[in-house]
Order: sequence, then structure tokens, then C-alpha cells
Amino acid sequence: MTKILVTGATGNVGRELTKQLPAADLRLLSRHPRAESEVVAGDLARPESLAAALDGVGVVFLIWPFLTADAAPAVLAELGRGRRVVYLSSSGLSEGHEDPINRMHAEVEQLVEKFAAEWTILRSNTIASNARGWAGQIRSTGVVRGPDIPATAVVHERDLATVAARALTSDGLIGQRLVLTGPQVVSRAEQVATLGSALGRELRFEAVPAEDARAQMLADGRPTALVEALLANVGRPPSELVTSTIEELTGSPARSFADWAGEHAGEFR
Repeated sequence: MTKILVTGATGNVGRELTKQLPAADLRLLSRHPRAESEVVAGDLARPESLAAALDGVGVVFLIWPFLTADAAPAVLAELGRGRRVVYLSSSGLSEGHEDPINRMHAEVEQLVEKFAAEWTILRSNTIASNARGWAGQIRSTGVVRGPDIPATAVVHERDLATVAARALTSDGLIGQRLVLTGPQVVSRAEQVATLGSALGRELRFEAVPAEDARAQMLADGRPTALVEALLANVGRPPSELVTSTIEELTGSPARSFADWAGEHAGEFR
């Protein structure tokens, strides 16, 4: 029996994934791991630190945590040696988007294919749990202010985790690029209104011009590269990308943003 190494285990997708896999099969690469799972120290920024984490591991779930792929060749050379790698990428690549985040994902995908003995690419749409970033504004004013990113088919992180678990534990998805979306395209304004319905109060979204958002994020101390990456999609038309992949693989329809809002309303009170 080989171990499954999960990177990003305390993130939104990683937490859901670790719930769906037997703890005895897991090894977590995380600063704040679940106590009931095996934990081994390692840092994706330092490939030389990964040897112990990878000992006895046959499968890796990879979330790349950096804005560039500069460190990725050395990391993938270690992770992929004789192993299967399941990589969480971006559906923007399937739409041909050229921006810093999608360019990074494209480079990492190529490296996964080059170095991994087996691989599966999960191209995810916008993840519903990103809405947690609005919690402070919702609690304090009921108005979410930010750049008006184009509407996309927001996907529930539990659905991503279910597909990832299958890719990690069975052979049927090897060598595939799977584009994973929610069931319908929703704008930021619609997401905020949906959260309001779940909370039983009126909420609204107020679009902020990109230049104003840039100035505020820089003033808040966010790195310039991150700010530009976050704003790269402003001004694009709404996405039309909706896939049935989740239902085809799991036998259940993809969960909607309304489903997510109902489950997590308590986090916004």
C-alpha cells in the first residue's frame, strides 16, 4: 500500500479531499494539518526538502501555491518520479485565456506531463469557497465592493474533491484533462444576492473600477504580481463554459452556488 501525498491539505479543496479519503492512506504536506492524518514536513519552495515526504508515496495531489512556475521544474522532477500526479489547474486554459495565472497553470501542466509517470489534470472553474473573502464586508455593511470579474460557472469545492479522489485512487482518469464547472454561469452580483437569500437579508455587489481596486490592493500591501493577476480578467465578457463532467463522473449533478451558500451561510453572520 502506497501513500497519497496531499498538498494544500488545509485549503478549501484540500480539506474536502482529506474527508473523502481514508486517513490511513494519507500523508499531508501542510503547516496546519489534521491531527488524525500522517504529517511530514516539506516545502514546495525547497525541492530538496521533499524526500522524506515522498518516501513511500505513489500518488500526489498537487495544488501549486505560487504565482509563477519558476520553481516548478525542480519540484515536479521530485514529485513525479515514478508517481501519479493529479494537478488542480484552471478552466481558463480551456477558454484560451492569456493572463498570469493561466500562463502559470499552463507551464505547470506541461511539467506534470513531462515528469509524472501517470497524470490527470483537473481544470477547475472559479471555486465557490472564494466567496469567503467577502465575509467581512457582508457582516459589516452588507455591500461587497470589488472589481467586476466576468461571470463563470462557479464550482463547489466538494465536487472538485470527489473527482480528485477518484483520479487519485482509480486508473480510469489517467492521462485525461477534465474541465470541471458548476451547473450555471453566475456573476459576482448574483453570488452576493444568493448569499443574501441564504442569510435572509438584502446584500448587494458594488463594482469598483479596476484602477481603484488596484490602488486599494497595493495600499493593503498585496504584491504587485498578485494584484495584476487578480485584475487580469476585468473587462472580459462572461464565460459560456459549462460542462457536465462532474455529473458524468459522480452520477450526481454538480452542486450550485446556491447549494454552497445554504451550507455556509453561518460563516457570513
